Amino acid sequence: MEEYPDVVGTEPAPLPRRKPGSGLGEDPADGVRAWRASLGSVVEQTPVPAKEPEQKRRRVFRWRTFVALPLVAVLGVTAVALWPQRPAKTVTAIFPSAVGIHEGSDVRVLGVRIGKVTRVVPQGRTVRVELSYDATIPVPIDAGALIVAPSVVSDRYIQLAPAYDRGEVLPDKAQLPVGRTAVPIELDEIYAALDKLNVALGPNGANAEGALSELVRVGAENLKGNGESLNETLDSLAKAMTTLSEGRQDLFGTVANLQEFTTMLARSDVAVREFNGRMAQVSEQLAAEGDELGAAVQDLARALREITTFVQANRAELKANVAALADLTGILVRQQRALIEVLDVAPLALSNLNLAYNPASGTTDTRDNALGPYDPARFVCQLLAETVPAAQLPVACGLLP
Repeated sequence: MEEYPDVVGTEPAPLPRRKPGSGLGEDPADGVRAWRASLGSVVEQTPVPAKEPEQKRRRVFRWRTFVALPLVAVLGVTAVALWPQRPAKTVTAIFPSAVGIHEGSDVRVLGVRIGKVTRVVPQGRTVRVELSYDATIPVPIDAGALIVAPSVVSDRYIQLAPAYDRGEVLPDKAQLPVGRTAVPIELDEIYAALDKLNVALGPNGANAEGALSELVRVGAENLKGNGESLNETLDSLAKAMTTLSEGRQDLFGTVANLQEFTTMLARSDVAVREFNGRMAQVSEQLAAEGDELGAAVQDLARALREITTFVQANRAELKANVAALADLTGILVRQQRALIEVLDVAPLALSNLNLAYNPASGTTDTRDNALGPYDPARFVCQLLAETVPAAQLPVACGLLP
């Protein structure tokens, strides 16, 4: 409903007043008609607003819209162009096939989207797929590209695996050859393999003469009644696998040590080859002297038989000799220090003896010092004092200090 501005001097005309003592007349609607007549005069006096201002406002709105829309578009394009974007890396992966992969397909790590496929180009028997992903997400330098099919009908994506742990990262514009890519087995290939298996096991294959049916029958007869034993076997196998799982650290350690050993052998390849060559020469020499070696072995066997006979015949004497040898060994052990001292001094004593020998006279030159530090005169006087009376001692003995 349109609203109109108030107009001055357009109040409704007052109703005609009835004179005192006059009736309403015969028509009871005279008062209503009089009110309608007064209202009609007001409507006739109300001016109708002009349409020109409304059209002018519409023209102004259209003009403003025409100017604003291009301005908004220009601002949007400028904002997109100047908006800072994350740096990206590109990778080119070569796949044997790329079923379900197209431009815009996801590139993921651990199932999380980090980029997209930018180009898919067939080349010969392979497909070159160019990838772009967020450069802030590290990818290991040895990563590979795998096409993942979450289900039969869902879109496929490319997974970069393994996830980054530590070390170098995949550089920009890296190339992943076919050896570092993988594709899922297609459903048609699975059906074809199952069909080949059915044909191979069917009446035109392994069961052409009923061999497969006979195998199933014999297997059923052998397993009949052995369910408990089979259950125990599987349980024991499960326990063995559990034991291996619990000892996987030791097992992995053994494998690691074996790897180190093989690595060492590989590094010492020249020495190993030389050793093998010498062993081959020894084997050839032994093969050439087989007759002499056989005769020596026979002589050794004969000598061993004779030794056995001798030991059996002289067991008592050998036992006594061994016991005496044990006593002698015990004495040597107890006199170990003395023997060590003799062995240390004996060379010097023999050298001195050699120096003391006088070849001219055939004697050994010695210096007798049996009396030690004692005076010979005092020694003689003491001997005389013990054998003769004191009155008979020489006067010289009394003069000795």
